[in-house]
Amino acid sequence: MNNAVKPRILLVEDDLTVQNLVSTALDLHGYVVSKVCNGQAAIMDAVSHGPSLIMLDLGLPDIDGIEVITKIRSWSAVPIIVISARSEDSDKIAALDAGADDYLTKPFSVDELLARVRANLRRSSMASSESTEASTFDNGPLHIDYAAGYATKDGRELSLTPTEYKLLVLLAKNVDKVLTHTFITREIWGTSWDSDLASLRVFMRTLRKKIEADPSHPKMIQTHMGVGYRMQRL
Repeated sequence: MNNAVKPRILLVEDDLTVQNLVSTALDLHGYVVSKVCNGQAAIMDAVSHGPSLIMLDLGLPDIDGIEVITKIRSWSAVPIIVISARSEDSDKIAALDAGADDYLTKPFSVDELLARVRANLRRSSMASSESTEASTFDNGPLHIDYAAGYATKDGRELSLTPTEYKLLVLLAKNVDKVLTHTFITREIWGTSWDSDLASLRVFMRTLRKKIEADPSHPKMIQTHMGVGYRMQRL
């Protein structure tokens, strides 16, 4: 692989120990790494060089990482992985709602970090190579025909309610991305009231019964406790 085709990763981290650890691991695995220590430099680098992926700490010395995400999301869909010591659900939800694609809490293993990078680059590559209005979607035994408005499992059509189908499509079109409760309820019902969250849990439970091999141990739709849900590519 030559440098022209290596994914370029922008690492935004003011802790030099963490910065060196992450950049070394990425470099050893064939990625080109650009390192900055504050939010303003991150925004300028993203504008000037168009990285393949951004790894972003939230606790930056000049502006909060959430603001960096919001600014970049106003013009770019580049994958953003948050790497932060903030472990509260509220912090994760704020980052994901602002537009982050993934959230990795410090301390983390190098293997997990590399796996998250691969998954997000893969999802981004698939999204760019396929039309955003692709007519079908396949994930293991699941097949969705968007144009026809139905889904099958192992070739058999699923009996889905309109809300279940809408929820399934939303997850599928954001495969491998964590969707917060707020995002999902707003997309499905247009609001984010507590009653909608309760309804979401009910519909997620009934949907899993229809698409999972073992609904009590789901593999396709993962729960991120206190945050939201993610469809995992099988």
